[in-house]
Amino acid sequence: MKINEYEISLKEEELDDILSHKTRKIELIDRDFSGYQNLTEGNKKALEHLVKAAEYFNEVAEEQDHALNLSMHKALKEAARTSSYAEKTLKLFEMFRGVEGHNGIDVEPIEIFKGVKGAIGRNFYPSDLTTEEFHHIIKRMLTQGKIEEIKKILSVRTMVRREGENLKAIDYTEYFSEIFSKVANELEVAAHYTTDEDFKDFLGWQAQALIQNNEDMDMLADKHWAVLQNNNQLEFTIGRESYDDKMTPSIYDNPDLLSELESHGIEINAKDMLGARAGIVNKEGTNLILQFKEYIPNLAKLMPLSDRYEQNVTSGGELKQTMVDADIAMLAGDYAQCRGAITLAQNLPNNDKLAIKTGGGRRNVYHRQVRQSGDKEREKKILDRLVASEFHKYYDDEADHLFVIGHENGHSLGPDNNYQRALGNYKSIIEEHKADMVSITFMPEYAKIGVITEETLKKIYTTWVVKRLFLKAEPVEAHRISELIHFNYLLARGAFSFDAEHKVHIHFDKFHEAAYALLEETIALQLSKSPNKAKAFIDKYTVWGEHSQYIAKIQQEIGTKNYIEIVPHF
Repeated sequence: MKINEYEISLKEEELDDILSHKTRKIELIDRDFSGYQNLTEGNKKALEHLVKAAEYFNEVAEEQDHALNLSMHKALKEAARTSSYAEKTLKLFEMFRGVEGHNGIDVEPIEIFKGVKGAIGRNFYPSDLTTEEFHHIIKRMLTQGKIEEIKKILSVRTMVRREGENLKAIDYTEYFSEIFSKVANELEVAAHYTTDEDFKDFLGWQAQALIQNNEDMDMLADKHWAVLQNNNQLEFTIGRESYDDKMTPSIYDNPDLLSELESHGIEINAKDMLGARAGIVNKEGTNLILQFKEYIPNLAKLMPLSDRYEQNVTSGGELKQTMVDADIAMLAGDYAQCRGAITLAQNLPNNDKLAIKTGGGRRNVYHRQVRQSGDKEREKKILDRLVASEFHKYYDDEADHLFVIGHENGHSLGPDNNYQRALGNYKSIIEEHKADMVSITFMPEYAKIGVITEETLKKIYTTWVVKRLFLKAEPVEAHRISELIHFNYLLARGAFSFDAEHKVHIHFDKFHEAAYALLEETIALQLSKSPNKAKAFIDKYTVWGEHSQYIAKIQQEIGTKNYIEIVPHF
């Protein structure tokens, strides 16, 4: 079957298998949810408009992701009216939010249409632009003195298109002006209804940031968002993260061009893929998270090599960090691109944002419905096949949530963005790896002060190894690559081992020492500012060894729901 002259690459029976047997559903909250019923009447009305505002970002992210996404999405919707084959293809498209996506097992992406592939610069850049031509054009524009235009091209917030022999940058507020105007309108209506005054103030700033081509407005919106903590019932976020664009950071592989750009004071920042979420703050879950927050300044003092860099968190200063657990009513755009994984939580703004550079704070938001959607039957099979029986009692999904809290807090510790950015293409991998190791290294400190018990500490170690380090396939994404690093390093250091039956044993007495050593090596790597050292480190610890091959084989035998469908109810 063809859609807009492109043939669907998957057979209908393959789609049936994916949708019926390999898809995990994440049910978002509805209007019968107790948290919704407990909202003020004004906040109920506000949430309706926040959900609409968030949903617009599906269109934004699809446009950023691939030049054909919007036209193919429209054509699939039309074809699905009369064809079950097209209807099933549409379902997979809307799970990926695009013409291709990963399934968490296969290294190569799943292409929905034959011959339709993603570009290295996604649709942030022209799809026919190669890295070689990109570098050549930037170098030519430097000789032409087009410094300000190059700064815009290498900005996090522009779409880039051809202009004659050169390139031109279009700010998101201009490129997406029609959609952003609709979003801003919904935010202004929500601000009218909400009974949370600080939240109302934030929505006003965020609405203005969407319609003004001015990075300062993003900064002000971010700063008002990052301080929301007390007495707020609602959550709304426009997420901006830069994992998808591989074109911009390719400049780090061109030392001569990189040096020339730096001599002109031009930063190289990958493009932000945009997403949005709307939800309700869960007070009980938030209170648990805040217990971990209180100890972050103490962890700053315990960080390896802490005398060699200034941290965002200091033992004597103010901790500019708010944290909430949220019941989710809508995930859209970047958040809804379910390509083998889905975000459990975020710590934003990232270091490359003006709000952070000018002293603003961060905000952690945790997604309750995502973490509560695990496959219990499959988890039991994994334990039976790959974990020694005496450790089964230590596997606990709630322990994974505690690890994630530590991970998000870990982004606020360690060397700042100047060190991270210097690692070029490898900065995201190393930063995610660092955050993981901060979490797992310092969990014993929370046991010491009674936030968690020694029994819970064992659950965190065990669950982390089994749930996160037992990869289903060779990793292609920053978080998964970092988990393979952990697996190989800690296995070599004796934090865990495998018996003759390939079943894992956790050596609790060796875990902290091994984890601290890896964290120290990671911090030293960030301090080196050396992309070459980062690459050597990653290459050394991402060997796909016999244990990883066996684990992946067992996971495939068991079967995994490695496709994800978000089911909204608003």
